[in-house]
Amino acid sequence: MKLNQNYPLPLARVRLIKIKHKAWVSLAIPYLPEVLPSIRALPGVQWNASHRIWQFPYTPDAYKAMKDGLLNQVALDGQEADSQIVEWEAKEQSLAAHQRDFENLETWMRSQRYSPQTIKTYMDSLHVLARWLKPVRLQQIKADDLIRFNNEYILAKGYSATYQNQIVNALKLYLRRFGHPQLNLDQIHRPRRAFRLPHVLSKQEVKRILDSLTNRKHRAMLSLIYACGLRRSEVLSLRPSDIQSDRGLLFVGNAKGAKDRVVPLSSKLLIQLREYYRDYRPKVFLFEGQGGGKYAPKSLQLVFRNALEQAGIRKPATLHWLRHSYATHLLESGTDIRYIQELLGHSSSRTTEIYTHVSNRQLQQIRSPFDDL
Repeated sequence: MKLNQNYPLPLARVRLIKIKHKAWVSLAIPYLPEVLPSIRALPGVQWNASHRIWQFPYTPDAYKAMKDGLLNQVALDGQEADSQIVEWEAKEQSLAAHQRDFENLETWMRSQRYSPQTIKTYMDSLHVLARWLKPVRLQQIKADDLIRFNNEYILAKGYSATYQNQIVNALKLYLRRFGHPQLNLDQIHRPRRAFRLPHVLSKQEVKRILDSLTNRKHRAMLSLIYACGLRRSEVLSLRPSDIQSDRGLLFVGNAKGAKDRVVPLSSKLLIQLREYYRDYRPKVFLFEGQGGGKYAPKSLQLVFRNALEQAGIRKPATLHWLRHSYATHLLESGTDIRYIQELLGHSSSRTTEIYTHVSNRQLQQIRSPFDDL
């Protein structure tokens, strides 16, 4: 840390930083034993060894305590931090003005049985938008404000069209609940959706993945996802009673969109599940973690990633590829797309129809004109 030639005191640099959407103060200061007690007394203070700075959660009292503790001992370079704090507090005031509405909306969404993940996504989206709009309230938002938000925040930070669409969904729901005297909701346009084909594994690749698994629980989980076209959240929420072995069916309850469905259960898979149940004896959920309770989503993703590696598959596949592969392989075997829609739990056939673009059944029947040359 160099000394400022205009001051006889060592120079300490103060900045406001964000950690997980919270404001923290960073303090870059030379080693001075006499000021360490004042710094260590700051609430929540931490030493960041990689950046060689002190940092602590911002509050007006903590910031004042830092300044008072370092008074006459260092020269604080804090003008940038002061302006950052003014801007941050304005955003927080804007957010506080919305807080009661957000809490009411969250309570209403719970009463309507929105999933916890959807509620979290919508609340996070509204918080981002409210902070950016300061001091404009969401009920006062104009179409031009949204265009600026998209250009100066979404696009400037390189966020996806999916993320942009989540914010539009959250805003529309909020305005329907609390009203907007000026803005027509039809004026809130969604981003153009890119046409992306689902990723699919071949049957041979799926077999290699499943054959690579020696752990009976891991094999049962991945087999069930592929054999029944399940989402990750669905397989982890299954209970032993959902397996209707006498009917050869699997009950998938309270799935995406709060819809129940039943799917055929392979007799071959049923044998696997019985062997798994005999060994593990799950109590509440069909697949439980080591300490009981629901199996962790990240752990399941890790199981799949390790299986890919063991199978020698270099594609950047995710668990959801198994669900895509299930739908595509059904279509290629001649299953009617309306049945596939029901099996996947899709609300609209348009969602299911995308699998027709990756099915080989019709493509392999097309003769290339190159063959006639």
